[in-house]
Formats: sequence, C-alpha cells, structure tokens
Amino acid sequence: MDLTKVRNFGISAHIDSGKTTLSERILFYSGRIYKMGEVKGSGDGAVMDHMELEKERGITITSAATHLDWDGHTMNLIDTPGHVDFTIEVERSLRVLDGAILVLCAVGGVQSQSMTVDRQMKRYKIPRLAFINKMDRTGARPFSIVDDVKAKLGVDACLMQYPMGAGETFVGMIDLIRLKAFYFDGPKGEDVREEPVPAEYEAEVKKYRHHMLETLAMYSDELMELLLQEEEPGEELIYKVATAAVQQQGFTPVFVGSAYKNKGVQPLLDAIVRYLPNPLQKEMKAKNWAKPDEAVPLESDPNKPFVGMAFKLVEDQHGQLTFMRVYQGKVSKGDMVYNQRTSRKERFSRIVKMHADKREEVDTAEAGDIVAIMGIDCASGDTFAADTKFCTLESMFVPAPVIKVAVSPVSRGDADKMSKALQRFRKEDPTFNVFNDEETSETIIAGMGELHLEIYVERIKREYKVELEVGAPKVSYREAPTRKAEWNYKHKKQTGGSGQYAHIVGYFEPLPADSEETFVFEDEVKGGRIPKNFIPSVEKGFRTVVGKGPLAEYPVVGLKAVLEDGSYHEVDSSDRAFQTCAEGCFREHFKDTKPAILEPIMKVEIECPENFQGAITGDLNSRRGLIVHSEMRDNVANIIAEVPLAETFGYSTDIRSMSQGQGTFTMELACYRKVPGNVQEEIIADKKKQLVGAK
Repeated sequence: MDLTKVRNFGISAHIDSGKTTLSERILFYSGRIYKMGEVKGSGDGAVMDHMELEKERGITITSAATHLDWDGHTMNLIDTPGHVDFTIEVERSLRVLDGAILVLCAVGGVQSQSMTVDRQMKRYKIPRLAFINKMDRTGARPFSIVDDVKAKLGVDACLMQYPMGAGETFVGMIDLIRLKAFYFDGPKGEDVREEPVPAEYEAEVKKYRHHMLETLAMYSDELMELLLQEEEPGEELIYKVATAAVQQQGFTPVFVGSAYKNKGVQPLLDAIVRYLPNPLQKEMKAKNWAKPDEAVPLESDPNKPFVGMAFKLVEDQHGQLTFMRVYQGKVSKGDMVYNQRTSRKERFSRIVKMHADKREEVDTAEAGDIVAIMGIDCASGDTFAADTKFCTLESMFVPAPVIKVAVSPVSRGDADKMSKALQRFRKEDPTFNVFNDEETSETIIAGMGELHLEIYVERIKREYKVELEVGAPKVSYREAPTRKAEWNYKHKKQTGGSGQYAHIVGYFEPLPADSEETFVFEDEVKGGRIPKNFIPSVEKGFRTVVGKGPLAEYPVVGLKAVLEDGSYHEVDSSDRAFQTCAEGCFREHFKDTKPAILEPIMKVEIECPENFQGAITGDLNSRRGLIVHSEMRDNVANIIAEVPLAETFGYSTDIRSMSQGQGTFTMELACYRKVPGNVQEEIIADKKKQLVGAK
C-alpha cells in the first residue's frame, strides 16, 4: 500500500449543515455506491445513517466509517453526528483521523456546534478544510461566513473558490488558483465542465484571487517576494504553500458548493487529496510504558512493531466489533497482540473494512488503515501493540455527563435484559454512565442531554424489547467553597487495645475559577511535624469524603486543602488514624467555607422567525436565562442565551408551541455557576425529602 496515497478524514459540523448528504455524494461520485439516498424523505435513506432511528429522525446518532477511491487515492471517511449530545462520536473520530472537513451552512454560518467541533479539531491538532454547503439556499452569504470563521474560530481562512451566484441563481464556482469556472452537468452533477471565467465575474475574481495570494504569502517568503515584485506566481508554488500552511494547522482553505444540488463535491475531493496530510506526514507519538515522561515516536511503517488504537466499540448479534486505527506496523488475521492496559494477549480472529454497517473481510491491516476487529475484549481508547508494556497512545477527552434520569423495567422479568443493555451501551459510549443510587436503590443513567438519554431508552425498547419507565430528569449539581476557612482538628480514640491519634492543622480555600482540577491537596508541613508516610493518608481521607458535600450531598468541586501543621503519637498514630482524622475534619469544617450550590449552565442557540422573537426571549427570561447575543438575518432571529439546565427540561416541546413548529435550538454545557439563594434553599429541601423518602 502506497501510504502517500492514503487519506483518513472526517466530516464534522453543526446540526443540519449537510454532513451526511455530503458523505452520500462523495460515495456516489467515487463509485462506492450507485444510487444516492437522502437523509430526509422517501427511499432507502442515506447509506451512512444506517440505524432505523437515524432514518426516522433524519439525524446522525453514531459515527459511520467507510472507504473509497478517488483519483488513485484510498480514502477512509468517517461521518460524525452534529448534536452535542453525541459529542463523544466526534471526539473519538477526530482522535484517530489525519484531517477533517468542517461543513458550514451558507445561511447559518458558524453556529454553536461549529465552535465545539473547532475546539475538538484544535485539541487533536487536526488540519482541516472548510466547505460552505447549501449555497442553493435563499440568503446564502459565503463572503460574510469567511469573516465569521476568522472572528469566531480564530483561524486564518480565505476562499479558494469564488461562487457564481447564490440561492436560486447558484450555478457553480470559479477556482481562484487555476482561474477556471466549474459547472456540474448531467442529472446528478456527475459531469464536471471547465470553462474560462465569465466576463461578469472577472473583476471580482481578480480581487479575491489577490486577497487569497496575500493571505498565503504570510506562510512563504518566496510567494511574498513575487507579490512585492508584482509578478504572477505559478500554480505549483501556490499549491505547495497552501498545502504546507494547511498541514501546519495555520490556514483553513474555504470551498463552496451545494451537496444536495450536486454542485462542488468533486473539486472538494480533489482538495482533500491535495491539501490534507497522508499518514506519513502526521507526526505521532505514544507514551513509553516504562518511562511515562518519555515519548515513543511512531512511524507509519508496516515493517515496524504493531501499534493500534481501539477508538470505538459496537456490539451486535455477532459479538463485539472494535474499530481500530493502525498507527504503526502491520497485523494479519489470527495474530496475537497485547492490550497495553490489561497486558492480556488478544487474538485478532477476523479483520474487516467497514462500509457503514456492511463489512468486507481483509487478511491484513497496515499502518494508516482504519479497520474493525471481530471478537476481542477491550475498552474504548485501549492501545494494542506487538509487545506487552510497549507504549500507550493518549486517549480521547471524555466530557462529564450533565443530566441523570432513573430507569426501571415495566415488567420485573425484564430486569436482566435491561441490565445487559445498559452494560453494553456503557461500554460503547464513555459519556453514558450507569450507576445505582445507594439511597433510593434506583438505576440511574447519566448522559450529555435529554436527546442522548431518550435515544438510549428508545434503543433498549427496540433492540432488547424492554419497556422502560423513566423518572423525571435530575440535574448534576455541585457544591463549592466561597471563602477561606482554617481548621485545627484532632482525632483521638483510647478505648482498650491500641488507640488512634492524629492531629492536623491547615485551611480550605476556593480554587481559581479557571482551574480544571476539582480538588487539590498541598502539603506544607515543616520539620517532620507529621511523618511523610502519613501525609498521603490525609489526602486520601479528604478525597474519600469530597464526593458528598454538607449542603445536599452533591460532589464538592473547586476546593483546595492545605496541610500546614499537626502532631502524631509514636504508638497510636497510623495511616488509618490520619485518614479518619481528615474525614472528620472535612465533615466538621468544610461548612466554615460557606459552601454554595453550583448548577450546570447551558449555552442555548435558537433560530426562529423574527415575529416569535419576543415570546421566546420572554420565555428565556422566565427560565432564569441570560441573553448573551441576538441578531437578525433575513427575517430570522438568532438568539444565544445561557440558561440553567434545570430550567430546560421539555424545552423542545415548548419552543415548538411558541414558534408554531418553526423554531430550532441547540444546547451545550457552558459552565457551572452559583445558584440564587432562594433556589439553593429549594434544592436543599428537595434533597432532604428524597433522603427521607428513601429511608
């Protein structure tokens, strides 16, 4: 396999930007499928949305992988969901890809989920191209969207194509490097016709080409000199500079088109081949197992020892299917490799290449491949290598769940089936949590949003034939200190036999607002006042009890505990005594920090016709919402607000009724914020009632 001709890329975007429609066109033009399906409407639906639920709702729920050939190049493509509830699908796909396409709607532009996806791409240092889709929509505004990309995403971007028309009049685009106009003929846009630039566009094309060259000149002294001497640079030099700028993640070239109207997809495929890196160009490192501070450089070389990462698990009637990116070396079916986390040897009994939910058996997988392995037992994010304890790849970022609901089977006999389903989904999706509430002995499921949990409940009903009763959603509140509080706490127990003695002095204080840690422990004990071997026990004691705060037994966050002094007894002091001492100290003195309850605040982005703006804004205010930004475009209001999660349950139904079904919204976690005093009292009273009821 010639790795210079391999491209691993994903398609990510805000909801309803046309990702799956674009994937469908890519598969059609590359000859991978012979009939295009649509996301919404009759017919078989889109190939990449293969689940029944995806077809019914017209949304992507799980990322789907496929492979195709274009212009002599092999491409592995992953289509990802747009809803923030399924953000882990985007997260794990970007973790293993070499490049990405950020799809933007020609009317909506940079929306809330576009920003989330942008953050994910930056986190994994993924070079990307931007594609302004839906150019056939009334109100398409490609030029201002490029400005939005620069301002809102903080990236250097410019148009590589000039659109001919917009909305109803959109007919094609002009390549600003080659100065050729592209038209798409034939019933499905399969015949690409190249023409000279039409006379009416010459002046504008000249202006935008100059702007593109000026932008690229910032990445090349050679190009800068040619421009200063007012000489015309050659096509090859422009391509070379643009490719290097994209791969250094400094520059995002912007392309235009309409996937639904079959315009602009083939030039985008050419751009993927030209600008996005092949596996050899992507720098990859793993942690050395023996020395975690040292990095092990990985090479996309089939002759080196095998290293691969399991980034997604799917369980079906044939067993577990593990999606894997091969980073180094080569593996054949029947080979034995080591799971680096468990040190267990696993046999790769079958290797398949995926095409949505269809499989094609292969004998080997090499560096740069994305394949699925049948019949191995592992967790999402595990590294596999040829030797035991060789190296580990950095795992993906997993956001914490924000919403919980209690579930129970309608029929008692279905408890085992429900348990089996929940364990399966928990293994497949790291953002889906399942646990038992000790007080109420209910089964609780937690996830990224109402839609996330609703989809899993529906899947259990369909795939396991289990009807579930779902309780009211519960918010994951937190407790946090608001001021510094000192403590001097002694634990003394002398009742027959060996006693217990521990004495600690120090203080609690709030952590800075931007700290990523939830609890920090610092040891400032001087002169051996407490022996060094007892200090980890003090930290362990605090960590044991921060899971339940004194106000309403919610987890404590934003707390720093500093141990300054104390004393010990030669005989009666022990690890256990100091651990118990720290637990008692927290229970007695944490309340001195005047703790407050924090609640998750959601960033809500709403689009609605302007005549409903007043009603929707008023409703947001009644939900303790804060309007951050609102603007009007073509009689459509775009409102961004911050609303407490507790006030958003059932919002999808409410917004439909307020806007006669024309309003849409998206939601993602923005931050945790202190609740108002009266709300805090209600939360504490509710929690007390629950605890009494449970007893």
